[in-house]
Amino acid sequence: MNTRIDRIKSRLQALVPKRHNNFLERLTEQSASLVDGGAALVEYMRKPSNRNAQALREVEKNADEIRRILIDELNRTFVTPIDREDIFALSRALDDVLDYMYSVVNEMDILQVKPTGYLQEMADLLNEAAGELNLAMQRLEHHPSVAEDHAVRAKAIDNRMEVLYATALAELFRGPKDLSHVVEMLKLREIYRHMLHAVGSSDVAANIISDIVVKFF
Repeated sequence: MNTRIDRIKSRLQALVPKRHNNFLERLTEQSASLVDGGAALVEYMRKPSNRNAQALREVEKNADEIRRILIDELNRTFVTPIDREDIFALSRALDDVLDYMYSVVNEMDILQVKPTGYLQEMADLLNEAAGELNLAMQRLEHHPSVAEDHAVRAKAIDNRMEVLYATALAELFRGPKDLSHVVEMLKLREIYRHMLHAVGSSDVAANIISDIVVKFF
């Protein structure tokens, strides 16, 4: 008897349209901006130019608008489908990733720092992490276990970046030649650090996604 009632309830629930989750949609839009930003960053590292720098600035500007809309909706919503704190923290972490991308290109463009092989590799890793976060957000609502898998992959990239960062620093500080070289070394160190922090922020975002999967899905 109970089994029959359960089947009837299940069929009735299937007929009721699910409430549209605006917050997951906005977060997914933010993560899609990371993909655009990662692609722009890789392109800049291959062909540094004002035009390619501006392309990433535009991505960052549009992503900021998406975040403003999300925060406005969050402030006007009493009950949210997942914790307000998780929504805000994930949005901030995604925003941080793109902000670091922006800082890298902006400082390289202004300070006239040329891309190195290490920066190209770092950009590739960051672009890969952005792709995994975007896939995680796309799958989160309907396929949470798949989202968790992509989050884990994004976290693994953080470890690879730390190794690459250490290697790049060791190479960078191997025997400065003159004052001009020292100045160039200091500039590159800051750029490398921004790249490290960018992937670190993607790790934070991946952790929050994993927490959401455990708590709500």
